[in-house]
Amino acid sequence: MEIQFDSIAKYYKGKYALKDFSATLGEGVFGLLGENGAGKTTLISILVGILRADGGTVRADGRDVGAQGRAFLADLGYMPQYPVFYRDFTVGDFLLYMGALKSLSPALARSRAAELLDTVNLSDARDKKIGALSGGMRQRLGIAQAMLSDPKVLVLDEPTAGLDPKGRDRILGQLKEYHQEEKNTMLLVSHSMEDVECIATEILLLRRGKLLMQGAPSALEQSIAGKVWEVAADLEQSRRLAERCCIGNMKQDGPLFSLRIVSDECPCAGARPARPNLEDVFLYFCQDGDAPCA
Repeated sequence: MEIQFDSIAKYYKGKYALKDFSATLGEGVFGLLGENGAGKTTLISILVGILRADGGTVRADGRDVGAQGRAFLADLGYMPQYPVFYRDFTVGDFLLYMGALKSLSPALARSRAAELLDTVNLSDARDKKIGALSGGMRQRLGIAQAMLSDPKVLVLDEPTAGLDPKGRDRILGQLKEYHQEEKNTMLLVSHSMEDVECIATEILLLRRGKLLMQGAPSALEQSIAGKVWEVAADLEQSRRLAERCCIGNMKQDGPLFSLRIVSDECPCAGARPARPNLEDVFLYFCQDGDAPCA
C-alpha cells in the first residue's frame, strides 16, 4: 500500500506542529527521525485518525484515508508510544479482544495470538494479568496487538523503549522478517539511531514540523561526508572543544577522551576524518539553534 502525505499542516495555539509536510511511503520500512517537538507523533496521529489535519490530505493508494474510514483502518496496525491496556485482562484474552475489535474470526484470532505471543516471547505469560507485567513485557504486547491483523500499514511509535538488549534485538529481527514476508509499509518512530539503522530502508528527517530530508540511510550519511571528525584529547582540551563544537560521542580511553565531532571544518589539530552515521546526520541538522553544526 502506498501512503501519500500531501501538504499536511497542523497547528496549536497559532504555532505549527506540522507545516506543508509532503512525502510518499511505499513498500518498505521507514524510519521517522527528529528532535523532540519536531512533529513526529503529530504526523502519525493524523495518519491513524487520532488527530485531524488543519490542512492537506493523507491518501492510501490514491484515496483519502478519511473517506475510506473503516476500510483503511482495517489495513492499519498501530502501537502508540505509551500503550494503554486493561490491567485486569490476561495477555491472551486481551489479544482475543483486540481480534474481535479488528473483526477477526475467533479461530483466526486464537491462531494469530498464539503465533505472535511466541514472536514477542510472551507465550509463558498468556494467562498473566496485564497489570502484573513489567514495562518491557507490556511493550512487547503492544507490538503483538499492532501486528494481529497482518496489516498492510504498520505504525510503531518507540517500539523498543524499555526493552533490554536481547529483547530489542529479537523484536527488531522479527519486525524485519515480518516486513520481508508481508511486503508491507512500516513506519517506525524511534529515538534510537541503532534501531533505525538496523531496520529502516528509508529515513524521513523532520525539523520544526517540516520534512528536511528523505532517503536511504547511506544517502543521508553521504550528505555530510567530510563533516565528521575523531580526536583524542585530555580533559581540559575536551572541555574547550565541547564549548565550541558539536560533540556526538565522548568516551574515556585511559588518560584521554575519544571525541566524535560534527563540524564543517577540522575542529582542531590532530582531528582525523570519520565515516558519518545516522546520529551524526541528526546532530548536524537537528541540534539547537538555527544553523547546522559549524
